[in-house]
Amino acid sequence: MRDIQAVLRQRISDALTTTIPVLTRRDVRLPMVTGKAHAVIGMRRSGKSTFLWQCLAERLAAGTPREALLYLNLEDERLNGMNAVDLGGVIEEWFRQAPGIRDRTRATLFLDEVQLIPGWETVARRIIDQERIDLFLSGSSAHLLSSEIATSMRGRALPTTIYPFSFRETLRHAGLEPAKPWSRLPKAERSDLDAHLRKYLVNGGFPETQGIADQDRAPLLRSYVDVAVLRDVLERHAVSHPVALRWLQRHLLSTAGGLFSVQKCWDTMRSQGLAVGKDSVHAWLAHLEEAFLIRTLSLATTSERRRMVNPRKAYPIDPGLIPVWSRSPEPQIGHALETAVLIELLRRGHEVDYMKTDEGQEIDFLARDHAGKETLIQVSSDTANAETLARELRALAAESKRRTRAEALLISMDARSPQVPTGVRWISASEWLLTENRDG
Repeated sequence: MRDIQAVLRQRISDALTTTIPVLTRRDVRLPMVTGKAHAVIGMRRSGKSTFLWQCLAERLAAGTPREALLYLNLEDERLNGMNAVDLGGVIEEWFRQAPGIRDRTRATLFLDEVQLIPGWETVARRIIDQERIDLFLSGSSAHLLSSEIATSMRGRALPTTIYPFSFRETLRHAGLEPAKPWSRLPKAERSDLDAHLRKYLVNGGFPETQGIADQDRAPLLRSYVDVAVLRDVLERHAVSHPVALRWLQRHLLSTAGGLFSVQKCWDTMRSQGLAVGKDSVHAWLAHLEEAFLIRTLSLATTSERRRMVNPRKAYPIDPGLIPVWSRSPEPQIGHALETAVLIELLRRGHEVDYMKTDEGQEIDFLARDHAGKETLIQVSSDTANAETLARELRALAAESKRRTRAEALLISMDARSPQVPTGVRWISASEWLLTENRDG
């Protein structure tokens, strides 16, 4: 116990004087609700720890004294055996080393990998209830799920999801972020951005994969998925049939945007000699989504029964995962663009479903923002195929007549607008992804 306390004293002393790292700024909005902790969640390696540093730097720039900002990463072998009592003692040791802060200003505590400390929830609740401290929590997605935050924190924490880099963030990371709005960019710069978008759709946005050699990217991304499946699904939920789970994971990551039916998946597994229960497939799908490996969409309908019986659409959390598991030797730009648009909608806080018109035609997304505004979205990487374009536009135009308050939007890789019917708006994928309007 004395060793842990000595390590904590030194860690706190170092943390209060360490140089703040210079990192790529993330476009993430924190909930503006007083009296709540911020629980930063997301897939492994998506940048949760660096986002905590960004929040610390922003508070320092806003005038908070440096000694009132404490970042502690609890993943330290010297802290093995640390418990809730030790964690609670961090507060007293911090204020002992920074005298006067407790009474002079509101402090902020950033606890990274907090799930490693048994009983951390009780300490977090006490800090929120009794101290003048803003609290940020982050850690493994296996232990900081949205549902568990609500339960363990009893309404005292709100989640903030960190996704891999967006297109704009990848440009910023490379020093290529446009300084002007799209409408004021010269044609040559727009063309360059379109080329960078194609690269982004292949390489994806995981921060650590930016700028590395192509032959190193796929093994690194596989390792991310392997760890997430092992730690956040297999170990956490004691899955008894890892081979079947891995089959499901590969299937979902190799068919981005495809319709997924648990019944058909279960039938296929049985035909391949994988003896699993249908309930297990349902559970594994939920676990993979909880681990932020995939996002699934339901059919937009007012009938709960129709939502349950109709297939869902499944997407990876990042377009860079698609070529790693795709069975096609050709780049899957269309599926990657659809994935990028969905993840961007989720970043902007939209609720998203997919749609089928009364005539049975599919619309990629029905998105609703926080104010209830609806947008019907078709995504196309190439509108050169006149028949495909006509089919997608026909579905948009027909549904927009039924949903008169919804905007009908075609997002494509074209540099110029294809011919679209009245009531449908076209926007280039680069422009849409680079818009600064967080509500779409």
